[in-house]
Amino acid sequence: MVSSFSAVPSSSSTNMVVGIDYPQLVVFDLDACLWDQEMFEMTALPDRTVTGPLNDLGEGVTGAYSGGNKISLHKGSLLALQEHAQNKYPGMKICFASSADTPFAEKVGRATLKLLQVVPGMTVWDLVMRDWDNRDVNQIGRQPPLSSNKAASHFPRIREITGIPYDKMLFFDDCNWGDHCGMVQRACRENGKSVVTHRTPNGLGEADWKKGLELYRTAHKQE
Repeated sequence: MVSSFSAVPSSSSTNMVVGIDYPQLVVFDLDACLWDQEMFEMTALPDRTVTGPLNDLGEGVTGAYSGGNKISLHKGSLLALQEHAQNKYPGMKICFASSADTPFAEKVGRATLKLLQVVPGMTVWDLVMRDWDNRDVNQIGRQPPLSSNKAASHFPRIREITGIPYDKMLFFDDCNWGDHCGMVQRACRENGKSVVTHRTPNGLGEADWKKGLELYRTAHKQE
């Protein structure tokens, strides 16, 4: 069920410009970044949920169980997604880039996106589909044409499908299994700038979300 939640631009965004003051596209890694589990460690498709407070926006699904493992969004992820749902950054869009290592891990990840909620009645999947008119632009997995190298496969596909230049993107990744941020930053360049990246080795915290936006603004402050 899609929420009746109404997105109204924040008054604080009135004088900000998409692509300069904040990114046109935010790309999130999933495992150990957006949420607190690694999908390759999950043993079953999530089939149970738990509810709890979605910050101060009401009650909703805050956890999805794969067997005995509860999968939950990190605090910064929930904040980022809620600010996006509230249209705090008009014109910004989101998507996901995950190198889940097996087809089953990919299925678990996709199922979890369709369960965890951002605001009551709106799942993470509902939110990202809202951005793209129900078109799936997400790059999840490493089965061909994807690979374990996000800079070589995930990001070129995101660039092609969305039409958004690399220099207008912000990318969050835990980088605990390889320096995806560094590889993307070096390889994915356009208009003299690269994708702005921020590592989240402890998961996406609220400070990480704010730091990523700050890094993006700093990279574009002369425009």
